Amino acid sequence: MTPEKKKFELHVPSALGNEKVAMEFAASIAKQLDFPPDRIEDLKTAVAEACLNAIEHGNKLDENMKVGITLTVAGGRLQVAIQDEGKGVGQVPTPNIENQVEGKTDPRGWGIFLIKNLMDEVSFESTPEGRNVVKMIIHLKK
Repeated sequence: MTPEKKKFELHVPSALGNEKVAMEFAASIAKQLDFPPDRIEDLKTAVAEACLNAIEHGNKLDENMKVGITLTVAGGRLQVAIQDEGKGVGQVPTPNIENQVEGKTDPRGWGIFLIKNLMDEVSFESTPEGRNVVKMIIHLKK
């Protein structure tokens, strides 16, 4: 890989199923960067979860709103930014697996937990326009 910055972008409508398009887009870039198969799977899962959150919670399944997926390769890392056009999810508590197994709480809510545990770095930001961005970083191995 050359030291210059490389940027790849994709925009999809907020419809369920488009998280798979984003997932395959990210996987294709990771394959070009010679990621090991397990890290590609981690990336695919994190991208799918972030896109689902943007589609469902940020953009409220409004197909007129887009989810932007930007992958930037620079400085020995791959940064993935998933941006919605809505209000976002806000703070989400870590799910309690015992309560979920016992049926005491909603079985959903594992997306952010997975993202944080699969990526090397994760941040949640808001743009000046009020859009929400999840930034995920994977450090590239030499």
